[in-house]
Amino acid sequence: VKSTATPQELVTQAAQHVGLPPAIVHSVARAESNYHQDAVSPKGAIGIMQLMPKTAAQLNADPHDAAQNADAGARYLRDLLEKYENDPHQVSKAIAAYNAGPEAVDKYHGVPPYPETVEYVNRVLKQYEKEQTKQKPTSGD
Repeated sequence: VKSTATPQELVTQAAQHVGLPPAIVHSVARAESNYHQDAVSPKGAIGIMQLMPKTAAQLNADPHDAAQNADAGARYLRDLLEKYENDPHQVSKAIAAYNAGPEAVDKYHGVPPYPETVEYVNRVLKQYEKEQTKQKPTSGD
């Protein structure tokens, strides 16, 4: 069954499904593909969450299916956040690992010094702050 949900709705559903704040998953989706399901990176990453075929396979997802792509990307992000949960730099490390792989983050004990990854982490964190402010209910109108 083809989903009629927009990529944004799929990302929100995937985040809720895996128990993450939608804002963080949206920030990654926007940085990865700007919500383009047909996006393919020069390195071969596919879809909304730009999953590498190997990562998608490990998560039992078809990266070409938008709903599975969003879900697998959210699960992968959750796994990375759990991996670094006792680290004061949990979110930036998880985001760096999403971009460069956990091996690189472990090797450098933090965000690896790759210009692309540093720029990516900054972009996602900035977007995350924006998304969080957007989602806060305003009190006392």
